[in-house]
Amino acid sequence: MLEWLLALCFVILVVSIWPGSKYFCTENQRDALLQRFGILQQVAKGKTERCVSEREGSDDAQSACVGALTDEKPRTVALICKPSALANYLLKHCWTFSNYSPCVGWTWRASAFLQSVYEACWPYESPVQFVRDNLQLSDDGLVALDWAVPSYQKRRRTSSHSTSPVLLIIPNSFGKITRNVLKLCEMALSHGYLPVVFNRRSHNSCPLTTVKLQQFGDPADLREAVRYIRYRQPAGRLYAVSESSGSGLLLSYLGECGSSSYVTAAVCLSPVFRCQSWFESGLCWPLQWALVLYQKICLSRTVMAETLQTDTLFSSHSLHGLEEALFCQPGYPDSTPAAPTGNGCSSNTSVTWDAYWEHNEPLRDVDEVAIPVLSVCSKDDPVRGDAQSTVPLELFETNPHFFLLLTDRGGHCGFSTQSEGNAAGAVGAVGSVAASNRGMESHGINWSHRASLEFFRATTDFFNAEERAKQLASRRRGLGGAAGGRFFRHRSVSTCKRVPACSHNIHAIYSWQRSYTR
Repeated sequence: MLEWLLALCFVILVVSIWPGSKYFCTENQRDALLQRFGILQQVAKGKTERCVSEREGSDDAQSACVGALTDEKPRTVALICKPSALANYLLKHCWTFSNYSPCVGWTWRASAFLQSVYEACWPYESPVQFVRDNLQLSDDGLVALDWAVPSYQKRRRTSSHSTSPVLLIIPNSFGKITRNVLKLCEMALSHGYLPVVFNRRSHNSCPLTTVKLQQFGDPADLREAVRYIRYRQPAGRLYAVSESSGSGLLLSYLGECGSSSYVTAAVCLSPVFRCQSWFESGLCWPLQWALVLYQKICLSRTVMAETLQTDTLFSSHSLHGLEEALFCQPGYPDSTPAAPTGNGCSSNTSVTWDAYWEHNEPLRDVDEVAIPVLSVCSKDDPVRGDAQSTVPLELFETNPHFFLLLTDRGGHCGFSTQSEGNAAGAVGAVGSVAASNRGMESHGINWSHRASLEFFRATTDFFNAEERAKQLASRRRGLGGAAGGRFFRHRSVSTCKRVPACSHNIHAIYSWQRSYTR
């Protein structure tokens, strides 16, 4: 036990010292120090990959990267996508994309590992409260929808006639409500959204009423939840944000539903794209151990002994073994379809690991996605892994619906900025609500959250402008294409300039003449 504690202290010490070591020693001295600890090879590998990527980006004249948003110093964030009118509009109107200043120097926020752990585990006292809706599904299962409301609001329910946009938030696949989700709800409320958090079966104190858990990329439960949200708020637009491994569920839903997803735009924060290889390769042992332990604790509170092999489940030491013990075994209800028997039921055979991911890989139907999707990733993400092998750059370079904000620093759902640490003290020193709101607006919010909401605003404005242009073009074609077009074209132009209110009468007369000439 003592050896493990010493190893953990050593890892934390190296991760803490590394960001600020460049300010106290030269690069050669730091490399010599790291070589003594046996980790120089990994550092050299990262430098080589970074140099290769920069060289390829400069030599390729037909690159799909629309713009590399640079600072005076080395590049911190780049927008990678296929050139399109929407991409040009985002570059012009989303100033947050180029306004990212990550933490550097002698601070724990500059460490990708520490800020990732902080955002995932550290408690956060949010002024936001939640009102829960337990939604009963078609198979008598339950999922929970937590509607975020401010603490000062007396009225706990939102009117169904509200035109405020709805922000659907999908947490990570382990059901952990992180401070990242709470801060996103807080910011969305301040910008006029109606945030709602989707909780899967048995997650976040949601009762498990069936002997069935939701598979990693099965969007059936989410589809019913979206229908309920549309029924409850029919007048507001629907946007979606997913966190970490929860992006697999969102991408699966958008791919299966296509143009009938009811979602206007979506954002994936630090997503995991190639999930099968992510489960197989595993994480570093502290993160792997923490995630496996947390999931075992959550599963121990459910009644699944009738369908699960609990001995195999609780003896697993990896995410791969845990996922395989949950869903790839004989007799699991509604698992990946097996060969049908004579009575119409699936045979009681186990599902292979590869067959499971054929039906749960998030990018299996990626060509059917019909809405803009922004992915915010960092190169130093300790959970997802190396960006060169885990981020499908070819997807963003060829598919016009996918956009990638790739940062040099940020960790996993961290994206701490230089002014974020100073904002907490400034806001805490001032007791007034107005000063607190000003501090939160300027510094306290997460950069990825600000970029997400700005992406929603820009895409909505772009679609509205395109719709107005199409309507104007159709009116012009309609007024000039029928018999007697010259006469009505002359009347419509002259009348609309002098009396705009008569335009409805003009269109009515025009429609009557068309029917009469037929």
